[in-house]
Amino acid sequence: MKKQSQASGAGAVARFLRQNSVPLMFIIICAVLIPISGFSAGYLINEIVTRMGRNIFLILSLLIPITAGMGLNFGMTLGAMAGEIALILVSDWQIWGIPGIVLAMIVSIPISVGLGLLCGKILNMAKGREMVTSYITSFFIGGVYMLVVLYMMGPIIPIAHSSIKLPRGYGIRNTVSLLSMRQSLDNLLAIRVLGVKIPTLTFLIIGLMCLGIVWFGKTKLGQDMRAVGQDIQVARDAGIDVERTRLISIIISTVLAGFGMIIYLQNMGNLSTYSSHTQIGMFCIAALLVGGASVEKASIGNVFLGVILFHLMFIVAPQAGAKITGDSMIGEYFRVFASYGVITIALIMYETRKRKAKLMAGRQLQLAQSEDVK
Repeated sequence: MKKQSQASGAGAVARFLRQNSVPLMFIIICAVLIPISGFSAGYLINEIVTRMGRNIFLILSLLIPITAGMGLNFGMTLGAMAGEIALILVSDWQIWGIPGIVLAMIVSIPISVGLGLLCGKILNMAKGREMVTSYITSFFIGGVYMLVVLYMMGPIIPIAHSSIKLPRGYGIRNTVSLLSMRQSLDNLLAIRVLGVKIPTLTFLIIGLMCLGIVWFGKTKLGQDMRAVGQDIQVARDAGIDVERTRLISIIISTVLAGFGMIIYLQNMGNLSTYSSHTQIGMFCIAALLVGGASVEKASIGNVFLGVILFHLMFIVAPQAGAKITGDSMIGEYFRVFASYGVITIALIMYETRKRKAKLMAGRQLQLAQSEDVK
């Protein structure tokens, strides 16, 4: 009896380590790099709080497609581009501060819905290959975005202020200044605790978003998405419109990503017109996976843990790399390696588990058939 309890305890520990291998790996990396970097605890806490306010809303937009069984939505980049277009237009209209942020969110909604509708229809034609399809779709829409901001803004879409136009008279400059709305959301109702600035309003919005996701999961549509994510055929047999449900999940994700990008850029204070969106999907997905999420399951807790661990590594790695090797670029290379590597590891683990599950299911079916023959 004692041996059985020890064996079950060892099995539980092994299962925990296997399921949480990625966050545990990043905890160890951060624990090693923090003392080497030499940063104070106050500085690190301040940076982490700032980055949490900047990034969490974007990462939360990934949860609904995962619930619907569509995996990691690399197509969130489409929402980020919608948010950027909205901010360019609001900058041209010279509407700043909180009104400018709210107006940008409103303007981004129809653009995000249109792009989400297109992406969702494409993904419905590529069931089982949603992640790679959404990744390629983001490249395609990225080309359309370049066409719009580089050639159509000016001649077709009116742009009044020359400060954001290229010298040739059309197209948008490489950088659009958002200094007049920089941290407008973060500074409103902000408080300081032991020298750490806490963007209260931003965290209130994130909290409402978290409550909204929990509430949405209990609605009929949310339950339908969960059923579709578990088994498409069973959901279809139960009378759920699978294609419509999947389409709605992508549209919601795209709209939320647009809002998240606006929150992100108002914190930064400037918009890199042609590059701000290029890596945003990759880093958000990497942060979610670092928090212990998988292709088929993710929670709000994974989002918060992932942001803390992933960005803590981002902060300390260059300084630690500089102190160890004398070259801070080593730390930069490590950050890029870690962000892409964690996605690779998570996808390999997901595919391995899926194949094992199929193999076990096949064996159980063969045993059942052999027993029926007997």
